[in-house]
Amino acid sequence: MARSPEDALKATLARVAPGTALRDGLERILRGRTGALIVLGTDRTIESICSGGFEIGIDFSPTRLRELAKMDGAIVCDKDASNILRAGVQLVPDSSIETQETGTRHRTAERVAIQTGVPVISVSQSMQIIALYVNGLRHVLEGSEKVLARANQALATLERYRSRLDQVTSSLSALEIEAMVTVRDVAVTLQRQEMVRRISEEISQYVLELGEDGRLLSLQLDELTVGRGPGSDVIIRDYSGPTASAADIDNAVKALVNLGPTELIDLGRIAGIVGFAGGEANLDAVVQPRGYRLLSGLKAVPKAVADRLVDHFGGLQFLMAATIDDLMTVDGIGDQRARTVREGLSRMAEASLLDRFL
Repeated sequence: MARSPEDALKATLARVAPGTALRDGLERILRGRTGALIVLGTDRTIESICSGGFEIGIDFSPTRLRELAKMDGAIVCDKDASNILRAGVQLVPDSSIETQETGTRHRTAERVAIQTGVPVISVSQSMQIIALYVNGLRHVLEGSEKVLARANQALATLERYRSRLDQVTSSLSALEIEAMVTVRDVAVTLQRQEMVRRISEEISQYVLELGEDGRLLSLQLDELTVGRGPGSDVIIRDYSGPTASAADIDNAVKALVNLGPTELIDLGRIAGIVGFAGGEANLDAVVQPRGYRLLSGLKAVPKAVADRLVDHFGGLQFLMAATIDDLMTVDGIGDQRARTVREGLSRMAEASLLDRFL
């Protein structure tokens, strides 16, 4: 399956992260103020737009890259930047490809990346920047200090978002047990989950870009994202109608992910994605969960068993009221598993109510 431009950019960022030989070579070129055009990969398309130059075929090293960059023309490496294949090459991409760049080196880099799908790196001699071109995307590499400053700010934001998410999730659990959940409660939980997901992805990008300089940041991110509980898909499934298919749930999750920053603030818009009619005017309507979310918190209960429990009892309140004998009437539920479900739900109910009222 073809990777998206965003995934391809992330893979390229990992190759040029601080601590890699390629990044060392790029920084040497930058300090030497010579500029460079480097293609990361080769195939028939790349060969067809290469003119002149020298067949090299040597192992990659930062110093070799720096010396070869002194020549006019592009340098072609293999996709892992472990070998330098050609140097002094003139690249002749399709001139009809639209580009927003003005400099010759940058225009060539963008066109080659678009035409071939191979990442291209341009080191600007005059502007002193390193730019990556990957499948139509452009990304300028920055020093670790600048990236770390933004990452630490994002980390502080994630800490606040995670704290708020824990609060609304705990509140939702208690309200579900009391049968007092409103559309607003569901929308707010989904909103907070999406906010945490987005800021976590942003920090993950910083970790990738920082390479070995981002190890501490990675540990902090792991600490703040562990144990987030069930994802948005489980909540949406919990509150969608019984006729909602897996494709419907998947489409709803995608719609939530694709909301713009302004749209994400609109709780009525989020409620509509779940399937609640009425928008903003219906946010205080009481709704009933089916039980998927709480059951997903019981590690000893497989998803298939949870599905059968929900299908059998039809709603969380009926499930909470079920005795061990009632649970055992469900296919695949024996005495031991019935006790596990009964005791697990009871513990979750007690913990949620204590968190709510203490």
